[in-house]
Amino acid sequence: MTGVDVGLLVLRIGLAALLIGHSTQKLFGWFQGNGLAKTATIFESWGFRPGVRLAITAGACELLGAGSIALGLLTPGGSAVIVGTMIVAASPNAANGLWAHRGGCEVPVLYGFMAAVLAFTGPGRYSLDHVAGLTDLHGVGYGIGAVLLGGVASTVALYRRHHVLAATSAGR
Repeated sequence: MTGVDVGLLVLRIGLAALLIGHSTQKLFGWFQGNGLAKTATIFESWGFRPGVRLAITAGACELLGAGSIALGLLTPGGSAVIVGTMIVAASPNAANGLWAHRGGCEVPVLYGFMAAVLAFTGPGRYSLDHVAGLTDLHGVGYGIGAVLLGGVASTVALYRRHHVLAATSAGR
């Protein structure tokens, strides 16, 4: 048992637990969340339309990525899903700066960075990747790949949001 492997397990479980909470607040209203209907309304106000479908997509991506990270299964893929989802999640509050106490995007930025770290380091010995013999699924190439894939995937939602907000501004 190494400290690094235990540290990676703690990181994975902690991040996955936060992501599950983040997702279920949005989808089901758990943990004092808004639930799907109110989340969809918020998404629409941010320019993510249709709100219900995109709130479900965001919540499902958070759950999928959280499962991958918690289990340490196909970790770079799960990391890419989280990185992309968190880039999109950060966008509505980016104009407020980084810090959460000022309404900024600190939380999704932190979650995205944590997921990226796991793509670089791998999940460690206490993971399904290790059990399945997928011990080479980490490193600089996988980390860069996860960040790039997440970034590229996020552009679809960001592009659509930009056009919705531009159309809304033009209509005023």
